[in-house]
Amino acid sequence: MKAEARRLALARREGCDPALGAQLAAHVLRDWLPPAGAVVAGFWPMGPEIDIRPLLLALQDRGHPVVLPVTPKRGQPLTFRRWRPGEPLARGRFGTQHPAAGETLAPEFLLVPLLAFDRAGRRLGYGAGYYDRTLAGLPGAATLGCAYACQEVPEVPAGPEDVALQAIATEAGIIRRA
Repeated sequence: MKAEARRLALARREGCDPALGAQLAAHVLRDWLPPAGAVVAGFWPMGPEIDIRPLLLALQDRGHPVVLPVTPKRGQPLTFRRWRPGEPLARGRFGTQHPAAGETLAPEFLLVPLLAFDRAGRRLGYGAGYYDRTLAGLPGAATLGCAYACQEVPEVPAGPEDVALQAIATEAGIIRRA
């Protein structure tokens, strides 16, 4: 069921403009700003994912330490390295990119990539469970999915290990979990 949902979600996302990330950033900065000084975990966009780099830069300018995920072997949670604009990035597993060096920090506010989402805060990821394991180990952290509005579906198939997000940010606004 999830495999078919992933296939449909990838097709739905094709043709979306990654530059809509600037509109997403404006909504987050106005309506869902992290607490002052919170360590913010972002992600480097892959392929047609919405580009949240404008948001990462704005949060960095506001004094937030920004970290990017480092993808470990399957079955392990993500770790996060401090990122600063202009620093070199290394290629990670599955086509991800992360800081080539830097201190490891635990995020307090996570910007989470996804393939599809619903109004209950459920997200469909790429299938390896990295974010679910990571979020389960950070129970006090704020969670905000980042996606195009077209990635919303009526219901995301979810299992017992799937962790719901508090809200989703899109170019159309913030959707708080129902």
